[in-house]
Amino acid sequence: MASRPCRRVRPCRRCRSFPGRARWARDTRRMDHEGDDMTDTSRTVGVLGTGIMGSAMARNLVRAGHTVRVWNRTRAKAEPLAADGARVVDTAAEAVRDADVVLTMLYDGGTVLEVMREAASAARPGAVWVQSTTAGLESVGELAALAGEHGLVFYDAPVLGTKQPAEAGQLTVLAAGPAEGRDAVTPVFDAIGARTVWTGEDGAAASATRLKLVANSWVIAATTATGEALALAKALGVDPQGFFDLISGGPLDMGYLHAKAGLILGDRLLPPSFAVATAEKDARLIVQAGERHGARLDVAAASAERFARAAALGHADEDMAAAYFASFDDKASEGPGRA
Repeated sequence: MASRPCRRVRPCRRCRSFPGRARWARDTRRMDHEGDDMTDTSRTVGVLGTGIMGSAMARNLVRAGHTVRVWNRTRAKAEPLAADGARVVDTAAEAVRDADVVLTMLYDGGTVLEVMREAASAARPGAVWVQSTTAGLESVGELAALAGEHGLVFYDAPVLGTKQPAEAGQLTVLAAGPAEGRDAVTPVFDAIGARTVWTGEDGAAASATRLKLVANSWVIAATTATGEALALAKALGVDPQGFFDLISGGPLDMGYLHAKAGLILGDRLLPPSFAVATAEKDARLIVQAGERHGARLDVAAASAERFARAAALGHADEDMAAAYFASFDDKASEGPGRA
């Protein structure tokens, strides 16, 4: 009978069957086939960034049986994860040291670059870097280059979804990176998401981030349209329910409209699923990407300005639906339910 090929992420002593990653052979934790648990998919994961998304992802990694170390610039935001079983550390370098997988979920590409420049030298050569922050296309190339300088295997892996799917482990992971290393990241993706969409084998090409920006452009446009429809209804004295009834069941109706409108009408903008300030950042990344590739994106540009105005009115940390308030000056910025 032919021997079954080894499926361990790190090559075992007998077959060393993990192609192109000889460094893994030096991992002192590897075992012989005898007594080896072929179903073991646990990883040591260093999570950098424990905001709305990062904290939810870290919790799901712990629940899936992974060893998780977490770091956040403001340690107090990471501390609650200790009760879930994560180890909270003081520096990014401590989080990535000897980790199998490093996961970055920070504010933007510039922040990731700054943090990883300080931490990457502590990472084990051959470790996988899963970069999930929504970053600009140019930033992804810079991050991939930094990974190469330190011998890290880079995966461009932004996620689609907000607070609730993140907490439920139901994110969609958009991923690009080398095929031969995917066994290393699959258990991580399975812990944080319900679905992984592979977009390519070169993380530096940012094909996953390109798809994420396209998807986010639709989310931002739909959010803007929802807020403006409700703002116009308020200005014209129209009951929003009349609008919902009018489009009910037709091609213009959609669940996202009702979800975001419900937050505005019910004054339930905290805690945010996706904050106004972060939505502004993403809208500007979308506009920049379009400009640099020959596409003028007027809705995204206008949405960025709406998010900025809403933030200036004090709504920066509220759900992105709070862009609704950008339709009014500061003296009239009451929700439609309080008009």
